[in-house]
Amino acid sequence: MAPGHAKGIRWQPNVRVVPESEAPAAPAALDGRVCVLSGATGGLGRATARGLAGLGARVVLLARSAEKGSALVSSIRAELPEARLELLVVGDLANLEDSAATADRLLERYSRIDVLVHNAGAIFSRREITTNGFERTFALNVLSPFVLTCRLARRLVESAPARVVNVASAAHRMRTVPWETLADRRPYRPLGAYGESKLELILLTHEFARRFAGTGVTVNSLHPGLVRSGFGRNNPDGLGRVLGWTLSVVGRSPRIGARTSVYLASAPEVRGSTGEYFVRSRAHPSSAASYDPAAERRLFEECERMSGCRFPAQLGPEGS
Repeated sequence: MAPGHAKGIRWQPNVRVVPESEAPAAPAALDGRVCVLSGATGGLGRATARGLAGLGARVVLLARSAEKGSALVSSIRAELPEARLELLVVGDLANLEDSAATADRLLERYSRIDVLVHNAGAIFSRREITTNGFERTFALNVLSPFVLTCRLARRLVESAPARVVNVASAAHRMRTVPWETLADRRPYRPLGAYGESKLELILLTHEFARRFAGTGVTVNSLHPGLVRSGFGRNNPDGLGRVLGWTLSVVGRSPRIGARTSVYLASAPEVRGSTGEYFVRSRAHPSSAASYDPAAERRLFEECERMSGCRFPAQLGPEGS
């Protein structure tokens, strides 16, 4: 479980950052295991897809654009001719109906799902409200992975050992959950809304880990680092330009940024790790605010209420 949950010990914040040169060795082969990846056509998603394919996974690429998705498949196959890639064109995952429909299509098409990587996410310079009435950052970064995980929960358990990987961010630090404005984020601050959404994703990671306990399904989150991934490019204003310039100067390559996602999807040494937060392929403490069992349960229940999607009450134990 999450640090501080298993033995009542809270992580301390003064943990040394692990240099890239000290990161764990290359992950193990995935040997045709089905890995579902959202946000596949962005810079970080593309690198994650390539990394998973290089390990032999059967990678299911969720993409809104058929053109971008097809270009990604061609690009990876030019480098890895034997890559097993399957494109699934989806709607707007910020809309609950599209997230639910995506999960249903996955259930129809795949008899097993070994890895579910929630990579889709974004920041928005202006407050937008989805067709369901939720602020878009919250809807895409929090409600969508919640709905997909809930609706795919039984298939993940049937496929155990299985893994859920949530791409969070160090932007969650110094943030709290805005309970009174959870759905609409008023007043709206782009960086604040983004950081809050990543804190909420980590809280859900902990609660999902608790609810999947004993089933063989693990749930972990990660910070990919600052990555030259095109993040923020959806904003054609000052925020997009500032983010683009900053990441072009200090950002890591997408391939390096994707290492932790690929590691959590494949490494045998984290087979039993769940409810953890990883940086550079090492378990690190997330913020103090993210280790609040009452907040984890409350947010989970709020997401169930808002999405209309409930986590299965009974899941078979590991090995049953």
